[in-house]
Amino acid sequence: MDVELTVAPRELILGGQRSGKSRRAELLARVWLAQSSQNRAVLIATGQPHDTEMRERIARHQRDRAERVPGLGTIEEPLHLDRAITEHSTPATLLVVDCLTLWLTNHLMPADGTASEPPIEALLLALRAAAGPVVLVGNEIGLGVIPMGREVRHFVDALGRLNQEVAAICERVSFMAAGLPLTLKGHA
Repeated sequence: MDVELTVAPRELILGGQRSGKSRRAELLARVWLAQSSQNRAVLIATGQPHDTEMRERIARHQRDRAERVPGLGTIEEPLHLDRAITEHSTPATLLVVDCLTLWLTNHLMPADGTASEPPIEALLLALRAAAGPVVLVGNEIGLGVIPMGREVRHFVDALGRLNQEVAAICERVSFMAAGLPLTLKGHA
């Protein structure tokens, strides 16, 4: 474990798929839990099991997390992140939101086709008011070629704006590539 690693009051971890974002968040949870026997860590999972592959993926993530961070609890909240953060944040509880990209997808491109506006302002207010540290994981998808299609372009634009707004209120922002963090804002 990296003894130099500290937990920021709010941290956004961005990167591409399989870049090490979730592992970094889990490492921060382990650091937090090791600091005091009074500390708790809770993962707020935003993924929804709409198909067999996603159900298997979620089950695999749950097993892997249980092995890597045994003290990490889990809450499933695909839509109301603001409420989950408000309800579960305490000075001794680190919240890990994994991930903002799926949360946005659940609002803008839901499986049932009933899109809704994501409550971004409510999320930002909850993050600002959080009593304890919050680590947010999200994808950076604007670095490559964007496929054609109005809905996809709208989603890429919305995710870019969401990432910028969350980054603005976080004390630390990290970008993951090949399992390695690059600190974009704050101190490592």
